[in-house]
Order: sequence, then structure tokens, then C-alpha cells
Amino acid sequence: MKKILVTGGAGFIGSHVVRRLVTRYPDTQVFNLDKLTYAGNLENLRDVENYSNYRFIKGDILDYPFLKELFHAERFDGVIHLAAESHVDRSLESPATFAITNIVGTINLLQAASDAWKKDYSGHLFYHISTDEVYGSLDHGGYFTETTPVDPRSPYSASKTGSDHFVWAFRHSYGLPAIISRCSNNYGPNHFPEKLIPLMIHNILHGKSLPVYGKGENVRDWLYVEDHAAAIDLIFHKGKAGQIYNIGGNNEWKNIDLVMLLCKIMDEKLNKPAGTSAKLISYVTDRPGHDLRYAIDASKLKSELGWQPAVDFPTGLERTVDWYLSNQDWLNHVTSGAYRDYYERMYHHR
Repeated sequence: MKKILVTGGAGFIGSHVVRRLVTRYPDTQVFNLDKLTYAGNLENLRDVENYSNYRFIKGDILDYPFLKELFHAERFDGVIHLAAESHVDRSLESPATFAITNIVGTINLLQAASDAWKKDYSGHLFYHISTDEVYGSLDHGGYFTETTPVDPRSPYSASKTGSDHFVWAFRHSYGLPAIISRCSNNYGPNHFPEKLIPLMIHNILHGKSLPVYGKGENVRDWLYVEDHAAAIDLIFHKGKAGQIYNIGGNNEWKNIDLVMLLCKIMDEKLNKPAGTSAKLISYVTDRPGHDLRYAIDASKLKSELGWQPAVDFPTGLERTVDWYLSNQDWLNHVTSGAYRDYYERMYHHR
């Protein structure tokens, strides 16, 4: 069987990627390597945990001897690297943590893969998942393309830029077959409620204030997470080594407009009078270095591999709200920390 290692597979995007690979490719063995930090939740994968072609491994990408032994023992054919610290606000509080995890962790994976594959790189691929934030900030016009110079503005985006550079350094220095993709903001089920959309849903459910930075004028391009997983699947199997691919939703929204739409949907779903949730909006001091606008040009991915988003934003947002309303136990578990008990119950004895 072909063997694929997915790092960070218990996280938001990673769990959707793992599920897609496990269910679509029964002849592929999918290994999910995750440290299970606050954002890694095995409850995200309960529906596939007993599939014969799925295996969970608890481990840290900062532990190089562990990685080296794992690569030599399992002989992976490919790596899809998603494991990362990813929240900008947290990076402002602890930039060193982001540098260590995102840069040193990526170097460890690159070294382990290069060492395991160096006798014959053919048939192997190191696929690194990055972010549009490495490009910096746009004004009101233009789009990020694959040739846009990187210009990171936060400790998070700087750490992702550094990891991108090391992936390319291993490609040039050692011949490691590698691909990078850079995506816009993801949304959808299983998103940890520190990010905008799940945070707003959670706070509306509990009657808490809805914090909006500055005047809410910052613009983001939103991509449904299952569309992103489909793009990752396609790029891994059909993309060309040595290429960068942008993945975007063609779906720009000002933060305040998005929050207002979400309030409207939540009022309808919860049978509240129109405008009830919007009264919870609170404008807070803008965060340092807050990029004004991100917008992806994903035409390369469409023209070369035929991908484009399949889920329009109103549909995706309604699906997302419905999922959170139907899975409030999940939401309660992740906000209380109780989700951590799941690993102990399901895996500790194995």
C-alpha cells in the first residue's frame, strides 16, 4: 500500500484532509501524526478512526530522533505537512514558539524525509501547506499570485515564510521533490473557536460580546475547508514538484460584513428577532500590524489542474452554522478542554 504521512491531521484543516484521503483511497495507508495541542482534536476523526487504512501516531515534529526512526520504519511515499502554530494573535504573544514549531519543526521533517528518501527520490513528495499571509498585505486592488514577493507582517506569517524558504532550500540543495501551496482563510466544521467565524458562533450561543478589530474594515478571502481539502488532494496526486500553487475562495468579505451576515443567519436559526445578535458586536482596539486585505489569484491551479471552489459562500456558511448548532457537545468539549480526554479513552491503552 502507498503510505502518506499527514502532520497535524487532528487539526481543523488536517482532519478534513485525513478524512478525504482515508475514504477516497482505500489502498493508501494514511498516517496522522499530531502532538494534540489545544487545536488538535481526535474527536474530529471519530468517523474514520477504525478504518483499516488509517493510523494515528501521537508525536512532536520537534523530536527529530523520533521522526528519523518513524520515517525509516514506515517508509512513507509522501508527506503532507500541515502541523503548525497558526493563530496570529497567539504569535504576537509568543513569537518564539511560532518560530520554533513552524521553522525548526519543518526542518526536522525535511531532514527526516531527505535522509529516508535520499537513495531514490523518485515516487516521493514533500508537500508543504503554507498561507497567503506570507505575501503581506494588499490595498484595495490586486491579488496575490505565486510570483508575488513574500512580505510577512506578523510573527506567524514570518515563521511560515521561513518554513517555506527551508522547503525550497532542501529542494535546491538536496533535490528533495517538494510542492508548496498557499491558501486563503478557511472556514467550516471542526474549526477551533479562537478564529473569527467559530468564535462568533460560540459567543452568540452564549450571549457574549462579538469582538471586531478596529472598524471591521479588514478584508479576507474565505475558502470552505472541504474545498481546500479537495485542492490538497489534487495537488498531492497531480501537482508538479517544484511548483507553488495558490488556493483561494474568490470570496472577499470585510470582517464587519461577514459578522453581520453571521448574526443574521444565527438569528434565523435560533428563532430570535432580527438584529438580536448584532447588538452583541463590540469594536475593540486593532491588533498590531493587522494586514488590511488578503486576496488570492488561484488561476494557476484552475488552468493547470482544473480546481475551483465548489461551495458558494452562503451555502458554506449556512452548513458551518448548522454543524456547530448540531454539535454543541463538540464545541463545549473544545472550549472546556474536555476533548483532551478522548485520546486517553481511545488510544492510551493501545
